[in-house]
Amino acid sequence: MDKVEIKISKEVYELLEKTVEESGGEFSSVEELAEFILREALSEEEEVYTPEEEEEIKKRLRSLGYL
Repeated sequence: MDKVEIKISKEVYELLEKTVEESGGEFSSVEELAEFILREALSEEEEVYTPEEEEEIKKRLRSLGYL
């Protein structure tokens, strides 16, 4: 898949970097985590999750420190 470059603040990059380190290997890089977060945010408008799927997403976000 082709990649393009985006610019984010150093502060946000460092938060992403910390989350990658704390993810226990779930994410291997800042880029992987950022792409995951962006895909999830953009797909929220299109998808309707079942209550079980929502709970699984919440658990994953909690484990990453977002909730």
